[in-house]
Amino acid sequence: MTKKILITGSRGQLGRSLQDAVPDGYDLISVDIDEMDIANQTQLLRLMEEKRPDGIINTAAYTNVEKAESEREKAYEINCRGVENLAIAAKQRDVPIVHVSTDYVFDGKNYKPYQPESKTNPINVYGQSKLAGEQKLLEIYSEKAYIVRTSWLYSQYGNNFVKTMLRLMNERDVLKVIDDQIGAPTSATTLAQTIWTILNKRPAYGIYHWTDAGVASWYDFAVAIYEIGVTLGLVKNKSVAIFPISETEYPSQATRPQFSVLDKRKTLTAVEQTAVHWKNVLERELKIIKNNLFF
Repeated sequence: MTKKILITGSRGQLGRSLQDAVPDGYDLISVDIDEMDIANQTQLLRLMEEKRPDGIINTAAYTNVEKAESEREKAYEINCRGVENLAIAAKQRDVPIVHVSTDYVFDGKNYKPYQPESKTNPINVYGQSKLAGEQKLLEIYSEKAYIVRTSWLYSQYGNNFVKTMLRLMNERDVLKVIDDQIGAPTSATTLAQTIWTILNKRPAYGIYHWTDAGVASWYDFAVAIYEIGVTLGLVKNKSVAIFPISETEYPSQATRPQFSVLDKRKTLTAVEQTAVHWKNVLERELKIIKNNLFF
């Protein structure tokens, strides 16, 4: 029997990657903010009644970490109240919901990978609003809720670190990139595949972590983008100098966690799969970008 899944934020990089990776047996109801605003409860409940989905994947989010510091209300409207509305809607329909969250719910002072049950302590408005959304979802509908936290997401779609670096590497001879923030680059493709696997296998409801394997600083990530980008012909400038800098040398409105590696052993066991190292995934994603010229 074909199941109908509502995907919110369908034009974002994860929303599009979920549509690319949809397995057999699913029909998608793909909506973005101009079609259905998750912060508008009346609009959401009307759509749920009309479409009657068998599950929800929420990728809709306010993700501008910098602007969130000055647009707190807007960040909370989407990342908290919107998730609250989705929790109510899913509970009314008695259907599972997968909600995508972030490594920024942690303060980055742990210096060992964070487990799903590790103590949260966000240090910027974006992380605070995302944690508030998690808490609302679990408070209202923990019975059938999956929270999937991820980090440093990129893809062929939208705006992200990889595509920004490719552009800058073709425009400049010198780049300075932060080397004292450590995390795990993650392809939206592998995250999408993992989300579909969770929906298929239906492990115990709760919080899961997913990233590609390995760890990196933003500097490490940039160097890898450059090296692979030159090899693939995506970067024409073969004399770019990339210098590591401290976060204190980079002006920023938002404080970011210095170490936000997520422990994904629970997820690997639950969905019976392995994670590929981020450098190998990056090479694959850059080949896709080259083939589609999405930057």
